Amino acid sequence: MAMAGLYRRVLPSPPAIEFASSEGKQLFREADQSGTMENFYRLISYFQTQSEPAFCGLASLSMVLNALAIDPRRKWKGPWRWFDESMLDCCEPLEKVKARGISLGKLVCLAHCAGAKVEAFRTNHSSIHDFRKQVMKSSTSGDCHVISSYNRATFKQTGTGHFSPIGGYHAGKDMALILDVARFKYPPHWIPLTLLWEAMDQVDATTQQHRGFMLISRPHREPGLLYTLSCKHESWVGIAKYLIDDVPLLLKSENVQDIQKVILVVFSSLPSNFDEFIKWVAEVRRQEDGGQSLSPEEKARLSVKEVLKQVQDTGLFKHVTLFLSTVNSCPSHGNIASGYGENFSNIAASVCCQGAQIFSGSSGSEEYCCWDTCLKCWKANGDKPSTVVYGTVVNGNIEQGVDILVPSRQMKQSCNCAGSVNYIGLYPAGNDVLTTLLLALPPETWSGIKDEKLLQEIHSLVSTQNLPTLLQEEVLHLRRQLHILKRCQENKVDEVLDSPLS
Repeated sequence: MAMAGLYRRVLPSPPAIEFASSEGKQLFREADQSGTMENFYRLISYFQTQSEPAFCGLASLSMVLNALAIDPRRKWKGPWRWFDESMLDCCEPLEKVKARGISLGKLVCLAHCAGAKVEAFRTNHSSIHDFRKQVMKSSTSGDCHVISSYNRATFKQTGTGHFSPIGGYHAGKDMALILDVARFKYPPHWIPLTLLWEAMDQVDATTQQHRGFMLISRPHREPGLLYTLSCKHESWVGIAKYLIDDVPLLLKSENVQDIQKVILVVFSSLPSNFDEFIKWVAEVRRQEDGGQSLSPEEKARLSVKEVLKQVQDTGLFKHVTLFLSTVNSCPSHGNIASGYGENFSNIAASVCCQGAQIFSGSSGSEEYCCWDTCLKCWKANGDKPSTVVYGTVVNGNIEQGVDILVPSRQMKQSCNCAGSVNYIGLYPAGNDVLTTLLLALPPETWSGIKDEKLLQEIHSLVSTQNLPTLLQEEVLHLRRQLHILKRCQENKVDEVLDSPLS
């Protein structure tokens, strides 16, 4: 029986010039000598082929995020954190992208969710001069990259809408190098920048919006190193809606008269699985990889997590702590935020088991047991003290040592290294997490409170203006994530491409 199939396409030339052709190589040499191929070396190191015919946007974005060395803050495979198309699903289910592709607005949303700094432009709100300026900016630096959304038909290529990164620029010929992620179809090729603009300056039939381009770069620091919102759990849409839409209405309808009542209104009706929505990030490593010292990268991560103490220094934290101690001792309220009240000994043992499992490459079917945990505090060469939990994990007859690098604060501690550790104030507990989430709610959340004096008090408690820089950035990062999720839930990400409000 015959089997239909395609093996690549012949690149229409002109207008394109194949990168590997003699003319393409000459263009590369000239552009490289002129200093407009700097981004090429970063991008080519992470160049990938889209894994599905409609995954051009996801492949382009994961390639750029990896080239920028942005930490995805979640595992790809085994112990490795790495961006892959399969991980870019917070704004659109992968099955939908597989069937229909992705719009420019939702790709911008994904880049924001991934922690990148994004500037996005549609052609009807920009100009070819602006585009050329951004291409030149990215091509003379490895610190930012351009992804173009264009119509292939303009280049006499088969297909319609497509995404690919721009891997360089030849100023003398005014040509851009397109690193086409559909490598099964076309190789990388040079194209006149004026023609590329023409290909972008068309309306996407699906969204009825003009195509355009994105300039993606690293933020000045990694966002969400202590807290992050999870879009992986199926209930995230409902939770985002509750926090942004329902909470303001509840506060407006209730006759709240003090801060404790305000907090009760917010947290008493939390959707189920709320503890899956906001998480703190645990760093693990093999004990034999670390020894008695921390790498510069590990020190940097832990120093940033000093934001934990800044949370606890806020006035709002004291109110949340009082609230939790009151309601969790009252049967009529149930156990609010119970998912954040688990004993750290149990959490440490669980994280150590997870670490041992991913370090071994296990599929998850094997049994791991952490039978010993020990807390130690390091201080060397004038560095600030670093808190490390040592765990011993057993799998059959095999023992493995796993370290957890802990974002700790002022604490009392004891350790007998025999399976029992007394952890006091060691990690982001329920009062830390819920305080940060309250700070991250949009300022207009509280506008429905009728008592003017109470309204002024709550505004004073949740204002970000007087927060320390690290905590302010952490809170604004979560607030941006909430705005992104709200846009996704309302299906409005293609209407406005600018950054979420802070």
